[in-house]
Amino acid sequence: MRTIIWFIYFWLYLIMIYPKQRYFEKRKKAGFNDLEGINQVVQDWAARLLRMAGVTCTVKGLENIPKDQPVLFTSNHQGYFDIPLMITRLDKTNPLVAKNSIEKIPFISNWMKLFDCLFLDRENARQSVRVFGEAENLIRQGRSVIIFPEGTRSRKDEAGEFKEGAFKIALKTGVPIVPVAIDGSYRAMEANGMWIHPADVRITVLPPIDPASLSREEIKHLGVSVRSQIMECNQNPNPDEGRQDEKAVYQ
Repeated sequence: MRTIIWFIYFWLYLIMIYPKQRYFEKRKKAGFNDLEGINQVVQDWAARLLRMAGVTCTVKGLENIPKDQPVLFTSNHQGYFDIPLMITRLDKTNPLVAKNSIEKIPFISNWMKLFDCLFLDRENARQSVRVFGEAENLIRQGRSVIIFPEGTRSRKDEAGEFKEGAFKIALKTGVPIVPVAIDGSYRAMEANGMWIHPADVRITVLPPIDPASLSREEIKHLGVSVRSQIMECNQNPNPDEGRQDEKAVYQ
């Protein structure tokens, strides 16, 4: 029953805010910058989805996000709920690099485009180069970008291979790489045959990596290194990670 109610609400709410979507789309086409208003709508919608699903989230390490410059957030990808979690629980609403199949979903793709998300076709090398170039431009404009280097959901605790190409965005722009460890999001849906169940999720923002400090050998294996950091964090959480910050939990 929870799943049915959640999906009904999911689509009804998007239909209800369709006038806002059209308003912001027209404004953006005319050259206006309404990111603050767009982000407020997106944050509210994502938070509602998490509450209705019974997803609670403990966040640690927000102090590791540099305050004076954009970054490339690189996270493991366990399930569908990773996107609303990353939208609501980091320092602000940041554009994501998502797989191109999401671009075909009405309303969702419209709102994602409004806050400058990009859609990547992993089977099209030329399109991938273009998308990475657009991500680099966003960073040069002062926007942080979120990318899932696995390229798809793992649907389990163990992360898949981190594609080295995802890190070129940071290497070319020189911005810090901020690894983000997500633990438990797949239990909200993927672990239950796509039926939604309450789940406790832990997100840990790890210390930033300065690309300029890396040797050629370290750059060559950057994906392996970041994946290892995330896996180690999820498998060996610090004792104080069990404490939930009231601001980080959806009741």
